[in-house]
Amino acid sequence: MSLRPIFRFLAMLTMFLSIFLLIPALIDYVDLGGVYLLKIAGAAFILSLPVLYVCRKAKSLSNKNVFLVIVLSWVMTSVFGSLPFYYSGFFDNYTNALFEAVSGVTTTGATILDDIEILPKSILFWRAFLQWIGGLGVVVFTIALLPLLGVSGEKLFNVEYPGPSSEKITPRIKDTARLLLKFYIGFTLLEFVLLSYDMSSFDAICHALTTMPTGGFSTFNDSINSQSYYVKSVILLFMIIGGTNFALHFRAAKAGAKSYIRDREFLYYIGLVSLASISILLISYWYSEGSNTLDTTFQVVAILTSTGYTATDYSAWQPFIKQFILFGLMFVGAMGGSTSGGMKLIRLIAVAKYATMELKRSLHSKAIIPIRIGKKIIPDEVIRKTIAFFLFYVSFFFFASFCFIVMGIDLQSAMGAAASGMGNIGPSWGAYGAMDNYLLMPMIGKYIMMFCMLLGRLEIFAVLVLFTKTFWRS
Repeated sequence: MSLRPIFRFLAMLTMFLSIFLLIPALIDYVDLGGVYLLKIAGAAFILSLPVLYVCRKAKSLSNKNVFLVIVLSWVMTSVFGSLPFYYSGFFDNYTNALFEAVSGVTTTGATILDDIEILPKSILFWRAFLQWIGGLGVVVFTIALLPLLGVSGEKLFNVEYPGPSSEKITPRIKDTARLLLKFYIGFTLLEFVLLSYDMSSFDAICHALTTMPTGGFSTFNDSINSQSYYVKSVILLFMIIGGTNFALHFRAAKAGAKSYIRDREFLYYIGLVSLASISILLISYWYSEGSNTLDTTFQVVAILTSTGYTATDYSAWQPFIKQFILFGLMFVGAMGGSTSGGMKLIRLIAVAKYATMELKRSLHSKAIIPIRIGKKIIPDEVIRKTIAFFLFYVSFFFFASFCFIVMGIDLQSAMGAAASGMGNIGPSWGAYGAMDNYLLMPMIGKYIMMFCMLLGRLEIFAVLVLFTKTFWRS
């Protein structure tokens, strides 16, 4: 297996990230007169040049290389993203800086920071920007912005694009990636404009950069808790947009808003949001517990889409059935093809349909019963991959929970952290609840958490295939 195409890709990715680091570098220079971000960007760019030159003729990626370059690109982006954090002086050690970067790139939104508001604007912007480029994926960005990459863009796109399967909305995969970016950037700018009405321009752009990727990094210590109803409503709307399949946005732009209504998965998505929100509100009413409709709906959507913003301290909700509903949503995720984490709603629908079909087959063993979602028949290959994904996801959740418990973390906190990491949620329960952070998690626990974040973001298979003997055989 030749590594030169991989090094070439990673060198170009590093140069791409170095150029974008100039934005917070400029902010830091104007705001505080600092130049350390400029030095990091310059050093990374210069060091990438000889690698790019030596590997300039290596342009083709094999099927094996695709999986390796996907995982390494996320690791490289996380390591690069951690350098500004570490050299800023606001992180106690490199592990904490790397944890923040991995959480950002994977759009998890978990933090180790006690006081976010003391950070300089340059670091706050870099935190937000890491989530933004992680939203549709570093690889998709690279395919769209570096057309001279010289590798099979379709291979990379199909492995990285979030959801059970990628959907080409144009004949050429490069054009598909560019079109998705146009929607992504357009929604980000629109949210920025709307938020600027009731926020400072800086806070507005940072929250726009972290809402569309369903990331959840905020510039405030209490997240969105103290913000106005207007701000919460705008962010709620764009969390729902971020949790929707971007290919569906494209179809709606061409064929009208009825495309949303005709899409069965979108109806399931909105139905689940409504069902969970109404259930929590009714339980609150039944037990005479105060519950704000907007905050409740906001929190349901934030967890379901894995955005992780907190509009209220949900870890203090009573009775616990309300917390249990949110805990269940951490595993679900929003639509396939969206920027959300979790298993994705479409997978759970497919698993439920398969279970129902097996019940029917137990009565009619020779019957041929296709699995349908709406009018679409789901191929057997997709069902097999979906069930395998489901089993791996649940297995790693229990494994991570077990590891956290062995470290002395209580059961509630351990299971909450495992679900949060695998689902790319951010805040969870117990010691890592809505208004807490992961600073006091043991160091080994933080690395396990980071591994879970990468597993969840890269849809498990792209990571696990690297640990098989078959992958490394020539």
